[in-house]
This record gives sequence, C-alpha cells and structure tokens, in this order.
Amino acid sequence: MLSLMQLNIGGAETHVVELAKELSRRGHRVIVTSNGGVYVRELEAAGIKHYTVPLQNKKPMNMLRAYRRLKQIIREENVDIVHSHARIPSFILGRLHKKMHFPFVTTAHWVFSTKYGLKYLTNWGQQTVAVSEDIKKYLIDNYKISEENIVVTINGIDTDKFSPDADCANIKREFGISEGDAVIGYVSRLDEDRSMVAKQLIAAAPALFEKIDRLRIVIVGGGNDFENVKLLAEGVNSRLGADVISLAGARTDINRFAAMSDCFVGVSRAALEAMAAERAGIVAGNEGYIGLFDESKLQTAIDTNFCCRGCTPSDEELLKDDILRYFAMSEAEKKALGEYGRELIKKNYSVRKMVDDNILIYERVLK
Repeated sequence: MLSLMQLNIGGAETHVVELAKELSRRGHRVIVTSNGGVYVRELEAAGIKHYTVPLQNKKPMNMLRAYRRLKQIIREENVDIVHSHARIPSFILGRLHKKMHFPFVTTAHWVFSTKYGLKYLTNWGQQTVAVSEDIKKYLIDNYKISEENIVVTINGIDTDKFSPDADCANIKREFGISEGDAVIGYVSRLDEDRSMVAKQLIAAAPALFEKIDRLRIVIVGGGNDFENVKLLAEGVNSRLGADVISLAGARTDINRFAAMSDCFVGVSRAALEAMAAERAGIVAGNEGYIGLFDESKLQTAIDTNFCCRGCTPSDEELLKDDILRYFAMSEAEKKALGEYGRELIKKNYSVRKMVDDNILIYERVLK
C-alpha cells in the first residue's frame, strides 16, 4: 500500500504514480490511498486500486477518520508492506504500525519544518527512502535516523512516456500554438509556497516579448494560488494586446506539454521530465535558482535533487537573462543541450532504477 496526501499535480504525486505502475508491471499487487486528485484515473487505467481517504490536512476529525479507514483497508486488503510518502499519512500510519506491526517504509520527498512542535507530528518508518543526499542529511541531523536505515533513490522518469516523440498535436491545437512559435513551458503546483517562479516568468514576459518573435508561455498546474497567477497573466496579456501567456490548470498529460516546449522552466521532477523529452531546462523554484542546465550545473543539481535548496534565490532578471541566452543559441547548440539532458535521464534517472531502490528497502523490512 502506497499512501500520500493527494494525487494532484506535484513531484511526490507523480513519483508515487510511476512507482505504483512499475511495481504493478513487475507483478506486485499495489493499492494507493490518498484524498484523490487528477492522477487517480491514470492509476485505475493501469489496474491499480485507489482508496479515497481524508489525508490532505491535519484537521483532527479528518485524521481520526483516516486512521480508522486505513486500519480497515490494511486488514481487508491483507497488506504486506505499507509505504508512506508524506508527513500526515506517515504520522497516522506510524501510530497504526505500533499497534498492527506491519512492515513500514516512509519516503522523504522534501524537508519539513520542525518548528512549533511539528517535529513530533512526523513518524518515520523502519526504513526510510530519501530522494536526495541533502534530504538524507536532514533526516540524520533533525530526526537522528540511523544512516543504515536510509536508502537514497532518484525521481525515476519513464523515458518512453517522456520523449521528444510524444504526440503534442492536440495540445498545440488546444492552446493555439503554431509551427514556428517560441514556446516556454512551465509546470508546478500553483500553491502559494510553490508559485513564485511562475509569477517571475509572467513578470518577465513583456521584456521577453520584445526580444523573442512569436513568444508563447504555457503554465501548467493548479493550486491555492492559481487565481492570483491567472490574474497576473491576464493583466500582462491585456497590456501586450496578445495572448502570450496561457494557463492550462492541473493536467496529467505533462509529457505532451514538455514535448511541445522549446525551453522549460521548473524544478525537481518537472525539470527531469522536460529533460527526458530532450528539452532545454532552466532549473528554478521557490528554494533557489540553478539556471540554464548543462553539464557544469550537474553536481549542484544532484546535490539538491534538482530543487535548488541553498542556491542563489530566483528572480525575474536571472530568469529573463537565461531565457534570452537560450533563444540566442544556434540550433546545433540547442540540440546538444537537449540531447545531453535526455541521455542523463536515461542513464541515471530511469523509473526502473527508482523501483529497484524501493524493492531493496522492501526486502529489508520484510526480513
């Protein structure tokens, strides 16, 4: 049983979807519990059962209901391993683990705040997966988890799905993208703590519009800041007298948006997916700024799981300069940048490698 808060657009969410599908392909019976979202349909299409459980927030009534429902599901489904992917499910399942004694694994996708007693709202499994070395260090430093109980994995990408050959004709028609348009793609959850770079990209749009012919910017994602981002985009489009910026909302066909883009802005899993589609990426997010990705940026990206933690803060000028630098490159330079990114993903960030890492830790807890 894989458990997470919800299944809307986000790196942890797509990580779980890809993990579930590959485990299922290998013959394991997988069920997923969450509060639901746009990716439920993809799981069900792959033959994976999803249970809707109120795991999306820490309201006491929801947590009590979730506790009871998860207990029932674990018993009825005869679950062998429970694998939690977020703080709230981990807290609830940690308490159930103490009573039911099932093998329990957790994954840390991000660094959580430990202020105001929040440290005590966090339970870690018998074994823990960290998606980067800096998260592993955070777990050791803040929660005193033994290093031998942590396995570092990757955000595995399906390189058949995320490919330069993905059919994006329908997406182009939907958003009025023509052959020869210069397309900048952006994918992220548009929550208040994740939408800063989307707003910076919108703010940079007028200056980019002056320099780049037939500019189009497509922002994909939903969240509690979506309406604010939409208002900013509409304001810029109105000032420019053209539909330069389009908002797609929450989508699951991210592979098509990646293939449609010339240049991609984002962090973490979204950046890796764009690279798998052979698209040049500008790695930028609320945590910091790495910039136009090439081999010289690789170690910094690896150290922070492509999330920019501890890097230079992102701002509108950095973003604008790197976008203009990309569009000023020769076609051969652009092609080389895209090919380097795809080869890197195929070699080091495949979904098969990610699932191998998880199976290793499942075998540990079963023993």
